[in-house]
Amino acid sequence: MAEDEAPDGIRQKLVDTKQRWAREGRLLTGEHAPPEQRLPPSQRLVRDWPVLDLGVQPAVAEETFRLDVEGLVERPVTLDWRWLMELEQAERVNDIHCVTQWSRYDNRWGGIAVSTLLELVRPKSQARFVEFGAYDGYTTNLSLEDFARPENILAHSWEGERLTRQHGGPLRVVVPHLYFWKSTKWVKRITFLAQNKPGFWEQRGYHDRGDPWMEERYG
Repeated sequence: MAEDEAPDGIRQKLVDTKQRWAREGRLLTGEHAPPEQRLPPSQRLVRDWPVLDLGVQPAVAEETFRLDVEGLVERPVTLDWRWLMELEQAERVNDIHCVTQWSRYDNRWGGIAVSTLLELVRPKSQARFVEFGAYDGYTTNLSLEDFARPENILAHSWEGERLTRQHGGPLRVVVPHLYFWKSTKWVKRITFLAQNKPGFWEQRGYHDRGDPWMEERYG
């Protein structure tokens, strides 16, 4: 078995557990709060950065990395690592919130601002949604409005160092205003769509949008 694979039984057990959480409404308090309240309802602060995945952490070398940006765009592209690093680089500092109830403040990211990507590919007027695919087979979805926010970034660095494999390196999506399952690790494909296309967890009982302040954990 390759080092980036997990036994099917372990993976299925993790999926079953999270689906049960959705059915049971685990961690829900029924509270809502405005974003001005920095810590969303029922979240707890952590200083470390917990690692959550389905037992698969694909090893993607920079030399073989490719990011396909396709669908309803004027200029579909396949970005290799060299091209990615030649794009305008950006930094963002933001808080992150996981659906499993932890939050971490003031994370410093380096990478490509989503606005830079959008300028490069130019979404067509019909584009309303975005689907993300990862090297481990994971998918999730966002509205184009949520994806295009100025704080969002395609991150290759965290706290001044290259993003580690366990946290989604070499490249991950960071969408800090939504629960962190929406911030795809090991991103491989970004597809612009006219219609919404629910992803892996959205098909398994999780909320389509995932706003932490509205406690949109489950659908």
